Amino acid sequence: MTTEEPWRLLDQLVQEVNQQTEQLKQVHEQVSRLSVTVRSSDGLVSVTVGPRGEVRAIDFDPRVYRKLSPSELSALTVEQIQRATRQVSGEMKELMEPFASDLPFEDLFGEGTGFESFLPREPEPPRS
Repeated sequence: MTTEEPWRLLDQLVQEVNQQTEQLKQVHEQVSRLSVTVRSSDGLVSVTVGPRGEVRAIDFDPRVYRKLSPSELSALTVEQIQRATRQVSGEMKELMEPFASDLPFEDLFGEGTGFESFLPREPEPPRS
């Protein structure tokens, strides 16, 4: 091994780290802008959620109050929140998986912990 080879390897590692850091910055920007809107099949309820599954907007078509009972409206709204959360979770997973696939989640966070543990979870259905 020449005296220059360790420096060349170090330079290569620094370049790789810089490239990965730049890729992570780009993914972070994409994640922070992530938003999903879903609309019920009848068009009466639409829900928008952010990257962590947080509800950002719920919109009701004015006809909803004539067509649905309060319990039906509640159930339809929760259904749309669940759909939107599943969709945003899938998009988040798609964006983050290349970076997270090699991480030792169970070693770091305990048995049974995986990448999916950090994705948004669906809300519980309303209790009758």
